[in-house]
Amino acid sequence: MQASDRFNINSQLEHLQAKYVGTGHADLHRYEWAVNIQRDSYASYVGHYPILAYFALAENESIGRERYNFMQRMLLPCGPPPEREDD
Repeated sequence: MQASDRFNINSQLEHLQAKYVGTGHADLHRYEWAVNIQRDSYASYVGHYPILAYFALAENESIGRERYNFMQRMLLPCGPPPEREDD
């Protein structure tokens, strides 16, 4: 791998990180990464009707109630954020 290849890969990665929120960056904490993954999962469940219907059937709830529950879980998917120590 040459230095120009490494620079090209890093610039592409920085472009993706600037364009898409969920791809992360160097200063991303573990909690923020987990929140992004959980929110993406819940958004996928709500957006795909067959998956939503499967969850509704498995939990013996209506599809509308499951959609509401998933949207409520998106607010704090991993609980309250931990306290940070600013350096």
